[in-house]
Amino acid sequence: MSPFKQKVIDAVSLIPSGKVVSYGQIAAYIGAPRSARQVGWILRELGDKNIPWWRVVNKNGIISISGNLEADRDLQGKLLESEKIEVKDFQVDMRKYRFVADEKLLKRLQLSDEYIQTVVTKFSI
Repeated sequence: MSPFKQKVIDAVSLIPSGKVVSYGQIAAYIGAPRSARQVGWILRELGDKNIPWWRVVNKNGIISISGNLEADRDLQGKLLESEKIEVKDFQVDMRKYRFVADEKLLKRLQLSDEYIQTVVTKFSI
């Protein structure tokens, strides 16, 4: 497994039940802020229920599995709803359900203190 893929898995594993993050957040959390698309590719390949891939949506809260396959979108929506996240028209309210990792969690991802401050400020707004 590549170090990048392992970092994605580690970051996604930090998302608590009942919360979501964007692909861009995961990319930022692993120190690769321009890699949201690659995060999506990795998560699409996972399909592992031990890693909560379904808690990652696009920046607007829309379930946007590549190819927009209805069955995959339905599955992700059902998994989110099973965690008490309201899904309407394949979208979640990011203001209500967005998880923002704190400094302590981000340190577990081995990021520099300066970078952590930047990321926390960006997503806390």
